[in-house]
Amino acid sequence: MTTRGVLYVHSAPRALCPHVEWAVAGVLGTRVSLDWIRQPAAPGTWRSEFSWQGRPGTASKLASALRGWQMLRFEVTAEPCAGAEGERYSCTPHLGIFHAVTGMHGDILIPEDRLRAALVRARTEETNLESEIAKLLGKPWDDELEPFRYAGEGAPVRWLHQVV
Repeated sequence: MTTRGVLYVHSAPRALCPHVEWAVAGVLGTRVSLDWIRQPAAPGTWRSEFSWQGRPGTASKLASALRGWQMLRFEVTAEPCAGAEGERYSCTPHLGIFHAVTGMHGDILIPEDRLRAALVRARTEETNLESEIAKLLGKPWDDELEPFRYAGEGAPVRWLHQVV
């Protein structure tokens, strides 16, 4: 059983680029060479996209391999397959890592226990339900990554959402 996904490296310092390739190669078990282009949203950084195919759980392994570098912004997606839901990981230096389960149309699926916990936090802490749901949907990560998602001039653009 296999799934497909995409690794989006939104910004990485030049010195980190070969380390990203080595980490991805270590997870996939094959040599990886990414095509790097300048990231105009953060001068001095580079961006890349890489389509991968592997067993379910590969997205989490890729995210784990990359999450330790504080100057790296990335997202990893995995499509749902017969034996597993889809996944999305987003990571920024400021917010850390976000994980969501995704359905066949790319929608984020929030487990009921996480919704219950959000309701409790909204009732007992200094927060509101709207901000709790926004966090469950990854809105803070989307807000921070959106400027980096736009490709530089002449680069391919691949959006992370699909309008149905």
